[in-house]
Amino acid sequence: MIDLTTIPADQPVLIAGPTASGKSALAMEIAQAQGGVIINADALQVYDSWRILSARPSKEDEAALPHMLYGHVPGDQDYSVGHWLRDVAPLLSGPQRPIIVGGTGLYFSALTQGLADIPATPPHIRAEADQIIAAHGHQTLLDALDAETRARIDTLNPMRVQRAWEVLQATGKGLAEWQDATPPPLLPLNQTTPILFDVDKDWLNARIARRFDLMLDMGALEEARANLPGWDPARLSAKAIGAPELIAHLQGKLTLNEAREAATIATRQFAKRQRTWFRSKMKTWQRHSPSDS
Repeated sequence: MIDLTTIPADQPVLIAGPTASGKSALAMEIAQAQGGVIINADALQVYDSWRILSARPSKEDEAALPHMLYGHVPGDQDYSVGHWLRDVAPLLSGPQRPIIVGGTGLYFSALTQGLADIPATPPHIRAEADQIIAAHGHQTLLDALDAETRARIDTLNPMRVQRAWEVLQATGKGLAEWQDATPPPLLPLNQTTPILFDVDKDWLNARIARRFDLMLDMGALEEARANLPGWDPARLSAKAIGAPELIAHLQGKLTLNEAREAATIATRQFAKRQRTWFRSKMKTWQRHSPSDS
């Protein structure tokens, strides 16, 4: 457990962990006890289209304590780790101590280790990647990557595989080569208090099942209905866990119970990938193992 008295009140705090593990509650507890601004480090919570399904803080929580970089990106726009770094940079030297919380490990590694200055992907290359995926799946993209890049990325994460393929096609250099030319980080890890939620699988799976039911009670289906007219599964915002399943229900392809079960399974699989990544990449972070309430 985290003893708040051991956290320096003048030092940035980083809080990472899998979905549904309770990260946001800890961030609010620290902000309330010591002050600070809570800054989002979750790639889906940046979008304005899925407050409930992306588990963004509630309007009440946002009103109670300062929050930044939540829901500030329209759902039809792309948003990369490079965009996030540019958005977070001015907040690191602001008047309030940053408390950066989220489940996107790449955001934290880019923040504390630096990010290669890779050119944006041209639209025609993105379209080509989408066509290949539709026709042959992600394995074709993975097979085309250089060995060093394949060894470094999460090959089970379709978005990471596609990004690596696009970089190679657009620049002629593998993602690993770009990473090796990384500039200094915005916020070195040794200047922060880094906290990693290291949770039991069964404990987390039970919370995931309960949380999706709670999301439905909070209006997740109505949220999906509001997004249905402009639904495009290729958008990054459409990756919100549970969104494709609830949209499929509204399109008559799944019953609500089938959608609920599929979304719960997808969330468990996503959390497993997160836990694996965090334990591999964040070995020096302070572990936090919360107990269920």
